[in-house]
Amino acid sequence: MLEGPKVPNEKEYEKVLEFLNHKLRPEHGWSIDKEYPTALNLANRHNMNIVVSDDRIVSHAVLKPLIVKSPHLIYKIGAIGSVVTDEDYRNQGLSHKILNESLNLAKQQNCDVAILWTNLYDFYRKLGFELGGYEISLTFERQMAYEYTQYKYSKDKNVSPEALAKIYSQHSVATIRSQDEFRKFLAIPNTQLYTIWNLNGTLAGYAIEGKGADLSNYIHEWGGSVTAIKNLLGYISHVKNHPFNFIAPKHSVNLINELKKYADFVNEGYLGMIRITNFEGLAMKIKKAFRNVGISDFVFEKNQDSILFGCNGDLYTIESEKDLIPLLFGPVDFDTQDIFKPETAQKLKTLLPLPLWIWGWDSV
Repeated sequence: MLEGPKVPNEKEYEKVLEFLNHKLRPEHGWSIDKEYPTALNLANRHNMNIVVSDDRIVSHAVLKPLIVKSPHLIYKIGAIGSVVTDEDYRNQGLSHKILNESLNLAKQQNCDVAILWTNLYDFYRKLGFELGGYEISLTFERQMAYEYTQYKYSKDKNVSPEALAKIYSQHSVATIRSQDEFRKFLAIPNTQLYTIWNLNGTLAGYAIEGKGADLSNYIHEWGGSVTAIKNLLGYISHVKNHPFNFIAPKHSVNLINELKKYADFVNEGYLGMIRITNFEGLAMKIKKAFRNVGISDFVFEKNQDSILFGCNGDLYTIESEKDLIPLLFGPVDFDTQDIFKPETAQKLKTLLPLPLWIWGWDSV
């Protein structure tokens, strides 16, 4: 008999880790909670959901609420991960049930949107998710020059979390983190920290590659000036001496334009699959952001059957919240679309697409 979805009790928590290790990390020498220390822990147990059959865990998902700052608004985001159902219990709707429970938790905690990373697009679209946001990936196959008289470089992970946090805080779009979270992230298995230092001993920048079983050969998190990052990647290209990838948000325009000069391949993809979980709260934040930049006729309202979106009398009727995702977070290009009049498109472009980014260490 199936029981759940439900929150695991403290006694079941170890069984949850055993289940996830067996299903997701069978060939690795560490437990999956070491890879996701801020999501898979007892303190976040209330955001886990399981289905149990005869005292055996057969399905699981976890929610990790994140506060993300950006230039014009602060998001509360529910990141969903470690979604897995035992092979013997598939095709019974358990994944749908457990994901819906995770979405209910996100709504209860006033998350504006939920986000997850998957290639099962059709499955998650049935749950109201849609591809949105941007991720720029640059591949470097050759060694790059770097400045070695003005900087020092290191692969040592023994770096002050306070120093990393200071560099990280310079990002315009970033999850709010504590220094304790930086300490936990530094302890993730199979994580390589690269750093670049000024000659006076202050940290100038950093880059993170790998995260447990995931993101090998991917620089998924970094911080520092354009000059510091460019030189640090040059150092990494010599240390690794084989191809690697660098991922960045689209709003890092100056850095991307500089790195394109050296990259062998550039690919523009999606940030992830996103679903709105608090329409009223998100709409209020976005309307306030438009008013703050002097655009008072922005319309973003839901009536009984549809959503009105646009400016003044130039409104677009949207049937589903899912269809809002490309408009709010990209990849809809207001310069090339034929939805709005040119003057309306120009107003919308003032803030849209909204910059949204989840750094690699925060992904679930």
